[in-house]
Amino acid sequence: MVIIYIILFEYLMVLEGQPENANPITAIYWATTTIATVGYGDIVFTSLAGQLFSVLVQVVGIIMISGFFLTYVIMPWLDRSIKFRLPRKAPPGLKEHIIICGYNQLVETLIDELAAQDILFVIVDDDTELIRELAYKDIPCILGAPSDKQTLLNANVKKARILIANKSDERNANIVLTAREFEHLRIIAIVEDRSNSKYLRYAGADTVVSPKSMFGQFIGRKAMDRLVSRVTGATEIFEGVHITEFPIYLKSPLIGKTLKDVSSQRLTGARIVGIWISGTLSFDPKEDDVIRDNSVLLAVGTPEQLSKLKKLTH
Repeated sequence: MVIIYIILFEYLMVLEGQPENANPITAIYWATTTIATVGYGDIVFTSLAGQLFSVLVQVVGIIMISGFFLTYVIMPWLDRSIKFRLPRKAPPGLKEHIIICGYNQLVETLIDELAAQDILFVIVDDDTELIRELAYKDIPCILGAPSDKQTLLNANVKKARILIANKSDERNANIVLTAREFEHLRIIAIVEDRSNSKYLRYAGADTVVSPKSMFGQFIGRKAMDRLVSRVTGATEIFEGVHITEFPIYLKSPLIGKTLKDVSSQRLTGARIVGIWISGTLSFDPKEDDVIRDNSVLLAVGTPEQLSKLKKLTH
C-alpha cells in the first residue's frame, strides 16, 4: 500500500504542477506522515483529486494503525494481564485437602458433596477459560498442567491426602505417574474405558473408578428394586420388628423432609435409627436432620411400616 501511495503521490504532483516534489524521498516522507496522521502541512495537494487522495490515505492509516495496536499490542497485553491474575498457586496454609485434576459434571457433583462435609479441595486444569470461570465462582482452583510436577507442587501436593485424576485415560496415566513421586498421596483415577484400568494401576493409581460401570450397576439395582414390592434384605431383630436400609431415590417425596416427619405415625411409623450421608453413617441422627437425594436411611419397624417407608423412598 505504501508503494502504491508513493506512485500516486508522484503522479498527482506532476499533474498539479509541483514536479519538484515528485521524487521518491519526498513521496516516502509524505506517505509516512499522512498514514501516521501527523501530516506537517509542508507538502499539500491543491487539486480536488489530491485532497481526496490525502483523505483516503489518512482514513486507511487510522484503520491500519488501530488494527496493528489492537491486535499486536493491546490484546496481548490484556491477555497477559488476565492470565497473570488467574490463580496459579494454592494458599500456603492449605493442607489435608483433595487435588482434583480436571473438571466436568462429575466433579461438579463431587465438590457439592465435599463442600457439604467441609472437606478442602482444589481443582487443577490447564484450560484458561475454565479456570477463569471457576475463579469467578470462588471455587478453589489453579491454572496449570496437571501432569506437571511444578503444578502439583503449586497445589500443595506435599500436604494433600488424595489426588483424583479426572482427564482422559491417556492424560490420567501421565498425571498418576507424576503424582506417584509423592508416596504419601492416595491416588484415584477416573477411567473412561474399563480396559485401561490395569494400565492406570501399573502407573501407580491406588484406586481406579469407572463411572459408566457404576452407573450401569446403579440403574440395574434400581430397575430390579422397583420390581420388588416387599421389603427385601431386612433383618429381624425382635419378633415382628425388622431393621433395613433404604436409599433415597431422586424424585422421592421424602427429600427435604426431616427425620421427625418420616418417623411420624401419619407418614410411616418406622423409626430412623441411622442415616448415611455422603458415605458417612451416623447412629445418632437428630430429628431435624434433613433427608437429601444421596441419603440412605437405616430404619426399624414392622414389615407394614417398612413397606410404607420403602414406597416413599422412590
